[in-house]
Amino acid sequence: MHFTEIDYAVTDGTATITLERPDRLNAFTYRMAREIVAACDLADADDSVRAVIVTGRGRAFCAGADLDPGAGEFDQTRYTGPVFDDGTARDGGGYASLRIAAMQKPVIGAINGAAIGIGSTLTLPMDIRIASESARFGFVFTRRSLVPEAASTWFLPRLVGMSRAMEWVTTGRTFGAAEALAGGLVSRVCPDDALLETAYALAAEIAENVAPVAFAAAKQMMWAMAEDGGPWVAHRLESQVLGALIGSKDFAEGVAAFLERRKPAFQLGPAADLPAMVPVWPRRSG
Repeated sequence: MHFTEIDYAVTDGTATITLERPDRLNAFTYRMAREIVAACDLADADDSVRAVIVTGRGRAFCAGADLDPGAGEFDQTRYTGPVFDDGTARDGGGYASLRIAAMQKPVIGAINGAAIGIGSTLTLPMDIRIASESARFGFVFTRRSLVPEAASTWFLPRLVGMSRAMEWVTTGRTFGAAEALAGGLVSRVCPDDALLETAYALAAEIAENVAPVAFAAAKQMMWAMAEDGGPWVAHRLESQVLGALIGSKDFAEGVAAFLERRKPAFQLGPAADLPAMVPVWPRRSG
């Protein structure tokens, strides 16, 4: 796919997806959603990619959906995207966010500047979210006579708790990086000029130390258990996956690297080597 609204690049085992509409503060479109999905497909299929960073070009991460009537983002008569079984058009944010949720590589959101509406909800399924000091967030949907999208009514309460999620959604107000950190929406806040440096350092740490198959399995297991399960269901699943991984050459390499005090050289990839009992998540409904 030819990218016009994002940029995709791979350097030293890290894929970077950059939202690339700086003149529109990276306003979100269906085209951008399709390009994000395509970039995720590329990263998952490339065993050399060990981590993915998502960020925005210029002074915003994503200032929300493109509200220009010419963009046609809310014109259902012009919609040509994916649909549910009953013909309901899938919202573009959910199309992109659920592909991010299904990623088998760690996804780091490096949130710079404004992240409003879909700019906030798109980040929720990312595995690690870090923000610049100037970042601004807002679940502004009720102020536009809309409801939250991008599967955020599922993700947001699970990440920050129902009380805080309801305050942010009910008021629709914007808030800064400090409040996002206090609320658990992001895990750290960086000076603006250190944001990408911090993100790439995290990606390098993951690439140097984390077994790709183990991460992919752990991620899908944790989210699947959050959706439907209990401690005994989790215990059984963990026991099954542990049994499969203990016999792998990556486990032997991980132990050897620890004992020899060196960095591991893992060889297996989630595309081909994920244990069969790991649940597929998110599961599609409709």
